[in-house]
Amino acid sequence: MKKPPAEVVASLLAVTTLFVPNHLPPWAIFISWAAAFAMGGPSPANLKRLWPAMPVGSIAGCLVVLGFTHVGSMFSGSQQTIVNMLILFCLNAGMMAVSRFVPIFSFTPGMFFGFATFFATMFGNFGPQPGDPVVAMLAAIVMNAIGPIYAFITWRCSSHAAHRIEAEFPHPASH
Repeated sequence: MKKPPAEVVASLLAVTTLFVPNHLPPWAIFISWAAAFAMGGPSPANLKRLWPAMPVGSIAGCLVVLGFTHVGSMFSGSQQTIVNMLILFCLNAGMMAVSRFVPIFSFTPGMFFGFATFFATMFGNFGPQPGDPVVAMLAAIVMNAIGPIYAFITWRCSSHAAHRIEAEFPHPASH
């Protein structure tokens, strides 16, 4: 049976994001879906690098917001800006150090996908409780986790995506 083109499979999957409940950020699926293909495709090796890294970025983003909120009540003006700069510097450097020294979290771009997803969720007022940083973090993590599944379905169920990736990442069932 001939598989449909990637444009058809991806578009059918994209339509399903219209049914995402509880004001969750459907675009977070697209971020991690694209990330899986930007890595070269949704191979098991790539997904094992992407899935653990994205939550680290969302957690770091949440800690930044919590830190900024906490010092916002203690400092103002240029002092607050300097303290916020220190918070962001330390958390960003810490996140990247985790990537360097903990092999399971070694895909630094994945951390930044999670980081960006958190901020867009938080400041776009998405999630079951808009404005709550912890809920925004959890929503970002859940939605980012779905994107690579969409990438895998696109890869396995479409003719165009599968033939480009299959040469580099053969699927065991196809041999």
